[in-house]
Amino acid sequence: MQLIQAIWNNNVLKAAVVAWFIAQLLKVIVVLIQSRKLDFSRLVGSGGMPSSHSAFVMAMCVKVGETVGYDSPLFGVAVVIGFIVMYDAAGVRRAAGKQAAVLNKIIEEIENMDFHFEERLKELLGHTPVEVIAGALLGIVIGLIFF
Repeated sequence: MQLIQAIWNNNVLKAAVVAWFIAQLLKVIVVLIQSRKLDFSRLVGSGGMPSSHSAFVMAMCVKVGETVGYDSPLFGVAVVIGFIVMYDAAGVRRAAGKQAAVLNKIIEEIENMDFHFEERLKELLGHTPVEVIAGALLGIVIGLIFF
């Protein structure tokens, strides 16, 4: 019971989770505005505006900085991890999403020749730099105003 209470009282974790949730909720709203469709799958999906990964790690960074000091080694580690996550979101995962789109087009062409495939690759994996920056700013704000 003490472990659960300790986790519940962890402001770094709470701020990160709140930032992630708000970013995911904003994705639903953005899709609703853009396509006029309510798509609750965006609550758990990757990709899109804003980056929930960026919001998550930047809220963590801010709360770590506020808790142990912005000059602490722990804050430095948090920032390094945050930048790796954001680089991955805008770089590697975005490239993987583009590759998935190309492969899905190839599958469509092959299916026209009477070959059939069960599954399509997920194309919305990564983020544009603007989506990453928006998520990072959201995470900073959440980290500063919550808890």
